[in-house]
Amino acid sequence: MISVASSLSSKPFLGPSRTEGLPGMCSLPSDFRNLPTPSLQFSVRPRTLKKLQVQAAGSTFGNHFRVTTYGESHGGAVGCVIDGVPPRIPLSEADLQPDLDRRRPGQSRITTPRKETDTCRILSGVYEGLTTGTPIHVFVPNTDHRGGDYDEMSDAYRPSHADATTDMKFGIRIVQGGGRSSARETIARVAAGAVAKKILKDFSGTEVLAYVSQVHKVVLPEDLVDDHTLTLDQIESNIVRCPDPEYAEKMIAAIDAVRVRGDSVGGVVRCIVRNCPRGLGSPVFDKLEAELAKACMSLPATKGFEFGSGFAGTFLTGSEHNDEFYTDEQERVRTRTNRSGGIQGGISNGEIINMRTAFKPTATIARKQNTVTKNKEEIELTARGRHDPCVVPRAVPMVEAVVALVLMDQLMAQYAQCHLFPYNPDVQEPLSS
Repeated sequence: MISVASSLSSKPFLGPSRTEGLPGMCSLPSDFRNLPTPSLQFSVRPRTLKKLQVQAAGSTFGNHFRVTTYGESHGGAVGCVIDGVPPRIPLSEADLQPDLDRRRPGQSRITTPRKETDTCRILSGVYEGLTTGTPIHVFVPNTDHRGGDYDEMSDAYRPSHADATTDMKFGIRIVQGGGRSSARETIARVAAGAVAKKILKDFSGTEVLAYVSQVHKVVLPEDLVDDHTLTLDQIESNIVRCPDPEYAEKMIAAIDAVRVRGDSVGGVVRCIVRNCPRGLGSPVFDKLEAELAKACMSLPATKGFEFGSGFAGTFLTGSEHNDEFYTDEQERVRTRTNRSGGIQGGISNGEIINMRTAFKPTATIARKQNTVTKNKEEIELTARGRHDPCVVPRAVPMVEAVVALVLMDQLMAQYAQCHLFPYNPDVQEPLSS
């Protein structure tokens, strides 16, 4: 409520012209006009302004299947709250732990040596082994803290890290581990993604699989991987998570070469989705590939995203690039090629969805670099701490998780909008398998 005070001291009121526009004061009693005092105090209270709500925290993802993450790298814990999970679905920590184990640090010599078990606990939303339809809280404690490793970075900004920009935005930052900018936050996304993957598989037979297709200059040719037969066991058969043994050894050697020098390299994670229901996505702002791009690019250290033919498609003509349609033996409309990457017009078409996400070299390295402090002093910094020489082996379950979150959210949206009433069997299919 705003209160405005006005004072008239030069003349007494002369009539209605002095009160024009003031509600309730168009006709003044004679008592007021004949006041002997030279001044009069009055207040005008305008209508109350509506409150404006600004939602800019950026820690919640999804509309129908909503995930909010919390926690920092060296805080007490990290975790998430998952809202919108359908009720009566069997769920326990055992459904989440395998993907968390794939993401956890200290699993091999080419990952960070930080030792965390990343053992999760479900604190709400599950009763007697079944989801209740209420928010599910997943909690993962941090146990291997070494805050002292970051003393030098309390004032100095690590090159290409989020230290400087966090100060620029908030005016304060958590020094240890990078706070919310740490990849440790992705524990929450992997846990929520494991729930989404379970529901997708049970409901529609949808599978989400990712693997490392490039480390530094070692690039796995795509024709060496069969998207139709690729298995999780093939991906998990080596520490770099490349399904081809020969290229896996080359990638491991590339990481080892920079690891011993205190340096880092980047790479690419390729992800495929099999048996995705048709019709997910929408034609304009919420195109399925746009939602997938946002989700993948929200992961730490990402620098690029492609799906389908990607940038290589720009070298083709329309007649070369178009995916021609045909009718298969089940009389389903299919495409002979898949340069569209399983998405056309922002909507899934039932073919295998494929995408690639590029990750930069880890920013925190054990080599001397030039930087500045918060006080604008130019210094040399040698960062301490435990960090991945290459993030892509552990990024594989992260990519799978965020892709599954997008698909789960879009599946619920499609069901609510287009399958609430009987669908058109001439051109539509049931969402479930």
